[in-house]
Amino acid sequence: MEPQTQGKLIICPTPLGNLGDMTSRALDALKGASAVCAEDTRVTGKLLSAFHIEKRLERLDEATIGKRAEEIVERIAAGEVIVYCSDAGMPGVSDPGLRLVRTAHEAGVPVEVLPGGTAVATAYVASGTINPRFYFGGFFPRKKTERLSLLESLRALDAALIFYESPNRIVSALEAVKDIFPRRDVAVCRELTKLHEEILRGSVFQVYETLKEREEQGALKGEIVLVIDSASASEEAEVAEGMLDSAEQRAALLVAEGKSNKDIVHELRTTYKLSRNAAYELVLRISGR
Repeated sequence: MEPQTQGKLIICPTPLGNLGDMTSRALDALKGASAVCAEDTRVTGKLLSAFHIEKRLERLDEATIGKRAEEIVERIAAGEVIVYCSDAGMPGVSDPGLRLVRTAHEAGVPVEVLPGGTAVATAYVASGTINPRFYFGGFFPRKKTERLSLLESLRALDAALIFYESPNRIVSALEAVKDIFPRRDVAVCRELTKLHEEILRGSVFQVYETLKEREEQGALKGEIVLVIDSASASEEAEVAEGMLDSAEQRAALLVAEGKSNKDIVHELRTTYKLSRNAAYELVLRISGR
């Protein structure tokens, strides 16, 4: 009697657009799979066909993963090797793969994640930022109010900001960026690794005007990653000055209410991130006590 095969879930990255980026480990995983689950079976089917791999394909997208994740994991526990592929790049980065991995971990079945390309890291490096940190926010919000609110909440973050965006909304996305970060540079990375790869870098106003003109001439096409560089020295100084003005106004209000210097200093340090000495100097200057 043959021993039961050890089942596992394999998260398999696929090329962003250039088939030459497919790794031998990924190909071996696909060849050895019991079944391949895909975000879009048409896209993954073309990939398998290009490498002459014949496997049963099962659709597992946002609409079906909630209903099928437990079933898939039960099959893995029974000995199947299930490979999961997204449309392109690393599964689990802003796609249903995360939910499948979480379900597998909760059930205690093995999960193997193969290394591979991702549009996030590729765009981060291609953008030319020198900040060693980045924040990935997934897909940029569709509504203007949500875009503005999100960017405002990230104003003080010392990192490049990275978002996925549709070519149909990139111009309106840049409008929001220039409203909140008018002094920042951006990079719009389009069709990464593909034949018509393009990386537009410059001030947010320059890139906005370029893409707005193109949009007026015809629809923009291709998958896009938007990278917003971190704050320049002038923007940081402006933000610091604004924080100090707010702290002064708050301190004056608390002094008028009769709060103790100790309590005021504590609030200024907590709310405005002032150093102890700076907070005390501010309170003493306003209160005169």
